[in-house]
Amino acid sequence: MTQGDLSQAIGSALPYLRRYARALTGSQTTGDNYAAATLEAILADRSSTAEASTPKVGLFRVFHGIWASTGAPVVDEASGALAKAQDRLATLTPNSREALLLHTIEEFSLSDVAEIMQIETDEAEQLVRLARQEMADAVSGRVLIIEDEAIIAMDLESIVADLGHRVTGVARTRDAAVALAREDVPDLVLADIQLADNSSGIDAVNDILTELGARPVIFITAFPERLLTGERPEPAFLISKPYSEDQVRSAVSQAMFFCSTETLKA
Repeated sequence: MTQGDLSQAIGSALPYLRRYARALTGSQTTGDNYAAATLEAILADRSSTAEASTPKVGLFRVFHGIWASTGAPVVDEASGALAKAQDRLATLTPNSREALLLHTIEEFSLSDVAEIMQIETDEAEQLVRLARQEMADAVSGRVLIIEDEAIIAMDLESIVADLGHRVTGVARTRDAAVALAREDVPDLVLADIQLADNSSGIDAVNDILTELGARPVIFITAFPERLLTGERPEPAFLISKPYSEDQVRSAVSQAMFFCSTETLKA
């Protein structure tokens, strides 16, 4: 692969590295700092990605080298959501959350996860299994679903309920979402971007957060590249349509567990 081809491949994969880094850290700023450090490392030593099976795997592998070398830190908070997240993180099997995100949200195969994390494939599989169990057992709560397609809404409701959470309601429009949130305040919001009356799921979420306070949010969209531009605040948790059940289960568990409060500003 020529230098130009490599740069193009890394550039195409970068928005997804940024998404992964935000979900991992719970912060856009911290996640982007890690992504920037990854690019700096590759520019300093382009051979760091040369032996990887693909440029995307190489990009994530360099990231993980930096992540591991810094001890996978989160912001030191004495109180609040991040403090609770730190307490929960301390109970997880090391590296399990990383493996789960790589495999489910970023859709790397288990062999790719193993290559990125520099472990054996069977260890990667075990870490994913442990993370699912440990995170599902850690937190349960109330979830508001904002989705205008009835079949998708029913599917999401079933997945969320199977995880042990209570669905507070399903809204098809911005106004309905805000009204439902007022009636039964959710711990987490799962939102589509484009709603039935051409209103915005982003606007609905921002209305809810402004009125009721910060809480974790997961956006679902058929066009993730429109949101992963780096030009404005972005969601820490973003699922692409068509989604898999595994992706939704992982994102809900991660968001509820880590309590990320970053979302889009319209």
